[in-house]
Amino acid sequence: MTAATGIAAPGQLAPTDPDRGLTAAEVETRRAAGLRNTPPPPTTRTYWQIVRENVFTFINNVLFLLGIALVLVGRPIDAIVSVGVISTNIVVSVVQEIRAKRTLDRVALLHRPTATVIRDGEATEVAPEQLVVGDLLEVGAGDQIVLDGRMASGRMQVDESQLTGESDLIVKTPGADVYSGSFAVSGSGRYIAEKVGESSLANQITSGARTFRRVLTPLQREVYVAIRVVLLIVVYLELMLVFNAVIKATDLADTVGEASILASLVPNGLFVSIAIAYALAAVRILRFGALVQQSNAVESLSHVDVLCLDKTGTLTANKLSFDALHPLAVDEPELRRRLGAATASGSAANTTSTAIAEGLDASPLPISAEVPFSSARKWSAVLVDAPDAPGGPMRGVIALGAPTMLERYALADGQDGRPTWGAIDQQVTELARQGLRVLLVLGSDATTLEDRDDDSVLPEGMIPLGLVTLRDELRAEAREALEAFITAGVSPRIISGDDPETVTALARQAGLGPELELLSGPEIDTLDDIELRAAVETTTIFGRITPQQKERLVDALRANGHYVAMIGDGVNDVLPLKKAQLGIAMQSGSQATRGVADLILTNDSFAALAPAVLEGQRIRNGMQDILKLFLTRISTVALLIVSSLIVGIFPLSIRNGSAVTLMTVGIPTILLVIWARPGPGPREGLMRSLLRFVAPAAILSSLLGMVAFYGVLEWEVRRNIDTMEYAMVLESAIPMAQTAVTAFLIAVGLFLVIFVEPPTEWWTGGTELSGDWKPTILAVALLVAIPLLLNVPLVNQFFQLEPLPLEYALMVIALVAAWVLSVRLAWRHRLIERFLGAG
Repeated sequence: MTAATGIAAPGQLAPTDPDRGLTAAEVETRRAAGLRNTPPPPTTRTYWQIVRENVFTFINNVLFLLGIALVLVGRPIDAIVSVGVISTNIVVSVVQEIRAKRTLDRVALLHRPTATVIRDGEATEVAPEQLVVGDLLEVGAGDQIVLDGRMASGRMQVDESQLTGESDLIVKTPGADVYSGSFAVSGSGRYIAEKVGESSLANQITSGARTFRRVLTPLQREVYVAIRVVLLIVVYLELMLVFNAVIKATDLADTVGEASILASLVPNGLFVSIAIAYALAAVRILRFGALVQQSNAVESLSHVDVLCLDKTGTLTANKLSFDALHPLAVDEPELRRRLGAATASGSAANTTSTAIAEGLDASPLPISAEVPFSSARKWSAVLVDAPDAPGGPMRGVIALGAPTMLERYALADGQDGRPTWGAIDQQVTELARQGLRVLLVLGSDATTLEDRDDDSVLPEGMIPLGLVTLRDELRAEAREALEAFITAGVSPRIISGDDPETVTALARQAGLGPELELLSGPEIDTLDDIELRAAVETTTIFGRITPQQKERLVDALRANGHYVAMIGDGVNDVLPLKKAQLGIAMQSGSQATRGVADLILTNDSFAALAPAVLEGQRIRNGMQDILKLFLTRISTVALLIVSSLIVGIFPLSIRNGSAVTLMTVGIPTILLVIWARPGPGPREGLMRSLLRFVAPAAILSSLLGMVAFYGVLEWEVRRNIDTMEYAMVLESAIPMAQTAVTAFLIAVGLFLVIFVEPPTEWWTGGTELSGDWKPTILAVALLVAIPLLLNVPLVNQFFQLEPLPLEYALMVIALVAAWVLSVRLAWRHRLIERFLGAG
């Protein structure tokens, strides 16, 4: 349908008037027919989703059931303590993720676009959800296109890089399709909305990213495996207790107490330590410009070995910078004068002309005609008429564009100082190999120039005045950040919608080396999955890549066993961001990208990633220390309980167990989280490292602990057997024996704190030298507090402890010294590995 009669909207709808738009009645009719624009589903989670996903995890559900069981057997206080620790973890995690959601929601509100709609001939600014199919929308330079549609009038250059990844501007004229998520860079126009809601291209691209995903880090997976094993052991021992109570007709109160001790094996405090570590890291890196949306994102970063990033808007700042002039038929001052006039005087400025004009510090001159740049013909021109121009009168046509597209107009015959085209072409090729964008400047004395859109032509026989080169402007921090990642063993992959050669040149500027393997999108389409998996191992640069191919590349890297991070900003990055184990988004990117990312760079700065990597290492190293303490305590108590089931006497009461937990893991682990230092992890696998540390410590702790328990028990019985019956003597001796084993377990648990962070070479064996004295000072301070724990009336009553006579105290000290020497010997000589045949 012609412009005179209007442009038809989709379906059987009446055509939209290209001058006046829809009437108010037509808008209401279309809304009633369901043709209104509905906002897409939010990409950030709701508050209920955040709470549900942090509360109802597998581990939490099991602990809630144990809490209910404790209440049913008459131990509500113990249930509250158990569930209360988990509640601390839940609160810390939920608060952190809600803070991130609110920050992102504020960012989305600040970046929320509006639309200028023409209705009844009047221009009105409205929210996108108030639009309907067939609305006439007006767009100017800098405006976002909010709905898919078709141009009705005007002419503009559009940036579609957030949809396609390609940085080239696209000219839109009447009849051309426009897409939501793109931006008008220059010019203006009107278009008819044809697709609304989820039928738009941007929403189709992101349709696979609506559901939230939580990716567990390797450390989290290993922690959860360890905890599930502990839970299975606890459940098994609980059943054994029940069977034992039924067979022996044990008193219910004793059985409940024993069950409560078993429940204390579940490492509730470990979750709190993890939550605090994540929260501290989130706070630390926020000041560097990184917002944590997923609580485990910072720790996840420490596991990354492949970093995928886009070029446009991620590696580059979406800006061109002037590089240099290369005179041909005139000297450099004259080339500078004429090129400056051409770029500063045109009314349809674009990123290229702006960069050149700023680089030359040019001022506009009077022009009588111009032909704006077109991506179809790849050149622009102005007709200058400036008799009073600085440096002398300037009249005639000046053109700027791609050398290959201007060749037909150039007089390059090698005569009268003019170069030959062969010489020009050779120089262009050499400059392009350096990663520069090369444009040719032509000049003519012609006095006419006519704009015929893509059919425009230039005068014949124009003089090649010179060449101008420009660079894609790297983000200031890109090179340093990439170097830091490479030094840390992370291999970068540049994935872009631009030409592979252009991307390669930019990658070299970013310091990725002179020899880089390339692969283009069309080449990827010819590879099956196995061939692609082989190709991604050796290829660094991927060009002309579609969003679907980006997703396939991430899948191939993950299939090869890599831990992949993806950095992006556009809608075209959403699906690969979600496929990667760690998604990182620029704040200035699309809302959909921010919504699915685990980490947001709030200042669009790579500089935040370097401290984030260090914080991730800090978390990993701190959690490895904490795991060693928790698993040693759990294994020791479990072995003691198994031994007691055989002998028939529990070596610990539930209050004793609380004292051991508080002194050996409760206080130390919180401070170890705060004091943790960045650095490489263990050379061996985490589980192997834990087994090598925990097994000797737990076995020796349980054996010597039983010696302390039964040594004091026997001593007490022998001391009092002449004054009381054996049963009464045994019952009265148990609290003293439990106190002795409690003191022993607290002491060896505190020496473990020194062993996990050895201050000197003497303490190494279980772990490598730390040199940090803070954990040692903490352990010594808590060791000094043990006598207070045993002798201060209110404290020892609460924990059901008794003052130890001197002979018992000396026995405990001797056993602790024997434990320190024995466990050091076992670690240094790898006795466990030798016994298992692995040493």
